[in-house]
Amino acid sequence: MSTHVLDARRLICPLPVIRTQQKIESLGDGEELLVLATDPGSLHDVPAWCRVHGHQVRSSEQTDDEYHILIQVCKPMESC
Repeated sequence: MSTHVLDARRLICPLPVIRTQQKIESLGDGEELLVLATDPGSLHDVPAWCRVHGHQVRSSEQTDDEYHILIQVCKPMESC
């Protein structure tokens, strides 16, 4: 399983979610995406987007002024 990193730091809403969606489209089932963001809304918006689209949030945490969200890509949605 591969883990990819998306640097969405210094981007404001809705760009972290849009960039997450664009990156996940290029990933395969079971791969992971680590989203790095500085927008506080990302800690809620990215997991909400994942729930709607069937991807699984493995972890989310705040470190200083950064937010790290680890997502497992699920294609088709039943695989998670």
